[in-house]
Formats: sequence, C-alpha cells, structure tokens
Amino acid sequence: MTEAVARPVPGTPCWVSLMACDLRASEEFYGELFGWQFRRVEQELGPHVRAYLDGLDVAGLGEIRKGHGFPAAWLPYLATDDADETSGLIRDCGGTVGVGPMDSGQGDRVAIAADPAGASFGLWQADALPEQPAAGRPGTPVWNEIIVPEAMMVTAFYRAVFGYQVERLSVPQSQSDYRTFLLAGRPVCGVRGVGGALPFDRGSMWVTYFAVSELTSALRMVDKLGGRVHSEPRDSPYGCYARVSDPDGAPFALIEMLDPRDAVERPLRDR
Repeated sequence: MTEAVARPVPGTPCWVSLMACDLRASEEFYGELFGWQFRRVEQELGPHVRAYLDGLDVAGLGEIRKGHGFPAAWLPYLATDDADETSGLIRDCGGTVGVGPMDSGQGDRVAIAADPAGASFGLWQADALPEQPAAGRPGTPVWNEIIVPEAMMVTAFYRAVFGYQVERLSVPQSQSDYRTFLLAGRPVCGVRGVGGALPFDRGSMWVTYFAVSELTSALRMVDKLGGRVHSEPRDSPYGCYARVSDPDGAPFALIEMLDPRDAVERPLRDR
C-alpha cells in the first residue's frame, strides 16, 4: 500500500486516467514506454488497472465498454471538495456532465464532464490521494492543457467553476493565444487556442504531457510499439516536446524537460 497524501486544492489536476479500447494492449504499450507496472483494481466503471512507477501511483487505465462508441482518450481529473456541487456549477456555466457524480467503489466520488467547447475532464472528490512519484520524473504527468480553437471560448468557464486566475503567456506570435490557469499564484494547467488547426483530427480536448528522459528515443519507441507521432519536436521554455498517440489513438504529449523542477507540483492544502 502507498501512503496517502493531503487533499489537493480544488481545481488542481490531481490524477490522469486513460479510457482505452484494449486495456491489455494499453498496459503493454505504456509499460514499455514509461516502465510502468500494473495492478488490477475493483471499480464500478468497469475493468480498471492502476499504473505504478517504483511502487507509487502514477495513473489509471480503464477499458471502454464495448458498444459505447467513445474514442480512446486520456482524462485529467480536477480536484473538488464536492463533486455534486461542482457538477451543478459546470451545468450552470454551460458545460455538461456525462457520467456521475457517482461513488468510485473506493470511498471517492467522481464524475466526467465537458466544458462548453466539448473538452472532457474528470472530477475527483477524495479525502486524500495516494502518494505519487516526484513531479518531473520521467514517466509521470507534468502538465495538462486544453486545446481549443480560441482560448477565450473556455477561459470564463474555468474561472467561474474552479476559481482560476488567468494569465496570458508571452510567447512567439505563432503561439500567442495561450492562457495559463493559476491557483494561489501557482500555474496548474493551461489553454491553447490553435484556430482551425486542432490536432489529432479531433475536436477540443485536454492533452496530458508526460516527462521522458530523452525525447528522440521516446518517439522512436512510440513508433516501434504501434503508436503514432503527430508533430515534429518543438522547443518550449520548459523543454522539447511532441504530440503523439497510442495504438488505440488516445492523444498525449511527451516532453524532455530542461529542468524537472519546472514540473507542476500539485498544490496541497495544509492538514
């Protein structure tokens, strides 16, 4: 058993979970790519495994029930003190709640929602979270951002629902439509407006970035394992990154960080 840590500040991305079409194949892909180990857990939402890195929780993987027609996708979960209240606020602010809120079977309460642009994310209400690897370590999620045609399409929604402060990032003109969301002055996630050039041949979505020790070799591994590389490596102030997808088509990004300390550490409230 891993030791539980304090409850995160509401609005903080506190977990990521993959909705997979083929759970066993996904275990093989991410086990090879990130060095994860897996353990099956009981969950009312269907077949589910926990991914571990050196014994610490890093992500969840669940299998989409056949016939539901949902595409494979990574979902970030945002912390909440009250999943029912937050779900109501999401609806009031123009979003939708497609699943839940419901008990997870492990003492937590969860929901899956979407913002007004259609980007899906989860809610997680928990008294405490399992201990997770140090932020910035290869094989761990280090950033989450929303990809939409225009950042302002969802900025007001997330500010109203989660109380984010919004900061416009000074970046080159080709990437100028970017907003960083902050809690208590700390960046926790972002939103990138890309015009009509939405990646992955999908609509608006959340994208999770995972750290790797060396991007070029990681991209070769993605290709070897049956995934797909969707973009050339690009430089950013935090390191070189590229967008990829797994064999099921679930989009995500890889980043070789210049300094692992730049990874967003999940803000925790004092006990």
